[in-house]
Amino acid sequence: MGLALSPSTPADAAFALADAGALDMILVMTVQPGFGGQPFQAEQLPKVMALRKRYPSIDIQVDGGLGPSTIDAAAAAGANVIVAGTAVFGAYDPAAVITKLRSVVDSVQIP
Repeated sequence: MGLALSPSTPADAAFALADAGALDMILVMTVQPGFGGQPFQAEQLPKVMALRKRYPSIDIQVDGGLGPSTIDAAAAAGANVIVAGTAVFGAYDPAAVITKLRSVVDSVQIP
């Protein structure tokens, strides 16, 4: 089961379910849900870091504003699943963007 956290929802909102073993994935929204093309909110990365530190075996997904210029920060914070819409579908070479995003996430070692 997964749980999504909007930008205004703190990481600790996931703790009860995650501590009970009910979650396989936690999605951290790095934009306001609703429409594509919004800028990445780097201020959401501490939430990703806190979740990764507390739950090293749960997938931490990030959605919103992800692309070649933001993927490094998201992966370094602990995101191991990435949602990319505009960066892929608006790209001249979508396959190259996907390859770049995947390689960055794959190169980060989750503790």
